[in-house]
Amino acid sequence: MEEIKLIAIDIDGTLVNSKKEITPAVKKAILTAQKQGKQIVICTGRPLSDTQRYLDELGLNGQENQYVVSFNGAVVESTAGQVIFKQGLKYEDYVDLETIARKLNLHFHSVSLDRIYTASRDLGHYTIYNSRVVKLEVSYRTQEEMKQIPIIKCMYVDDPDYLDDKIESPLFEMMKDRVVFSKTEPFYYEATAAGVDKGTGLKRLCDYLKIDRSNVMALGDQANDMPMLTYAGLGIAMGNAVEYTKQHADEVTADCDHDGVAVAINKILKYAWC
Repeated sequence: MEEIKLIAIDIDGTLVNSKKEITPAVKKAILTAQKQGKQIVICTGRPLSDTQRYLDELGLNGQENQYVVSFNGAVVESTAGQVIFKQGLKYEDYVDLETIARKLNLHFHSVSLDRIYTASRDLGHYTIYNSRVVKLEVSYRTQEEMKQIPIIKCMYVDDPDYLDDKIESPLFEMMKDRVVFSKTEPFYYEATAAGVDKGTGLKRLCDYLKIDRSNVMALGDQANDMPMLTYAGLGIAMGNAVEYTKQHADEVTADCDHDGVAVAINKILKYAWC
């Protein structure tokens, strides 16, 4: 095994348990890894604003030499907010994605670095939920008004069974050469710019830090984590991961309610001292 210099960690179902808490064992393992010089990087579909409580807990927040891969890889930035890379959606893509939502009667919103926008006055339950979770305000804007607003990603947000049925529509297939779709929660179906995912975001950060992929360990649980697990020299699926992620990971650790991140980190730290 190559020496691990950077540890990339998803948040939901990975860093935090089912209660959305970092367990004492996981916190201890991460802090130990930091003391040994390992770079800890949060890789998430969330914006930076919604990672800060966890960054605070881990002592990583507000620093120019600590980093977050956010918005599923569309933004790479320091925890102090210095943007290293950003690739948003084109306005034309936003218009077509929003039109699909109207045709399929799906709740939909778009996200910038600092705000959520909806072109429908009928706010969906999951838009309100997402706003509260990520700590971004919601504003109503027409399609025309969105022309001047930089859009990082778009989200279809609806009841899981209803959403799963609708995303089988061929309308989405027609967009797949222009955007990347990813299911990040049972009630979220997200669209980012073509060529953008957690793997490409992590690669851009590693190139910036001059760290080879062989020196990277990545941990995640959902299908949208697979690109970064594949990019990393060591890709670890959580015990609670979806089957697709488990099948394509290098190893499977314990689940998020049994300190899976700590188990994986302690294993590589033990190896480092062998």
